[in-house]
Amino acid sequence: MQSAVPHVLKVLERTHTPANVPMAVAGARKAGLSASVDLIYGTPGESVADWQRSVEAALELEPDHISAYSLIIEDGTKLAAQIRRGEVPQVDPDDQAEKYILADRLLREAGFEWYEVSNWSRAAEGRSAEQNRSAHNIAYWRNQDWWGIGPGAHSHMDGVRWWNIKHPLPYTNKIREGLSPAVGRETLDPDTQYLEHVMLGIRIHEGLETSSLRPEGRNAVAGLIADGWVDGPAAIAGRVILTDQGRLMADAVTRRLLDW
Repeated sequence: MQSAVPHVLKVLERTHTPANVPMAVAGARKAGLSASVDLIYGTPGESVADWQRSVEAALELEPDHISAYSLIIEDGTKLAAQIRRGEVPQVDPDDQAEKYILADRLLREAGFEWYEVSNWSRAAEGRSAEQNRSAHNIAYWRNQDWWGIGPGAHSHMDGVRWWNIKHPLPYTNKIREGLSPAVGRETLDPDTQYLEHVMLGIRIHEGLETSSLRPEGRNAVAGLIADGWVDGPAAIAGRVILTDQGRLMADAVTRRLLDW
C-alpha cells in the first residue's frame, strides 16, 4: 500500500493508486487468506495529516496485520539523486519519529499489538494477535533457517547465506538447465552471527535474553534502563526489552549493546 495519498505515491514512483489496495485486500479475503498491508512513512513532502490519512485508510480495510516502515533513501536511486541536487527535501528523522508515534497510537486504539518495531497484528477471524504475526519475517528476526525461491531470493541454512540471480530470464534458464540459480554465498562467522542476533532480536517484543549477551552488552543494560530505552523490570527478570521510547532508538540501543 505504502500510502493512501497520490502525491506521496508519486514521489515514491509507485504505479498503483490508492483504489487498488481495497481491491487487493478484498481479493485476498475472497480467497480465504489473511490480509496484511505495508505502509511507508517519512516520504519527502508527506505531511503528518497525509500520514494519518494513510494509517486510517489502512485500518478501514480491517487487515489482520500492518507493517509501517520509515523511508530509507538508497544510494543510486532517483530519489537519492533528487535529494542530492536539492530538488527534494532531506528525510527528517524527527518527522519520522512523530509519525511513528502517531501510527503506534492509532494502531493500538484499533486493537493492534506491536510485536516487532515496525510490525503490528490483531486478533481477528478467530485467530489471536500472536497467530496473525508474520511467521515469514519472524524467521528472519530470530535468525532461523529458510529457503528463498525466485529471482533475487535469499536463503539461510546452518549459518550459510546465499542469493539467487536477480533477473528473471537467466534465473529461468538456470532452472530449465537443472542448475542452481544461486549467484553468491557467504558463511557467517561467529561475530557476524552475534551482531545479527543482537540487531534483530532487540527489535521484537520478546527482546533478548540478557544471558545471550557478551559482557560488554550486559554491562550496557543498566545505562539503557537509566536512559528509559530498556524496560527495567524485564531486565531484572533476565530479558532486554525495548520501551516505547526505546523503539524509536532501536539502532542506538543495538550499538550500545555491541559496544560500538
